[in-house]
Amino acid sequence: PNITTLEGREIKERKREREREREREREGERERERERERERERERERERERERKEEKT
Repeated sequence: PNITTLEGREIKERKREREREREREREGERERERERERERERERERERERERKEEKT
């Protein structure tokens, strides 16, 4: 086989691997953002609970 063809395939494979790695990083960031949003929602819920308890007293 022609060496340039092999090199070209290796370059394309490395490029695809980098793209997959970036996609995994983006997915991880989206997951962390969803977790932060869930935490904010839990905090708002705790705040509403405190307000309801204060109204009763």
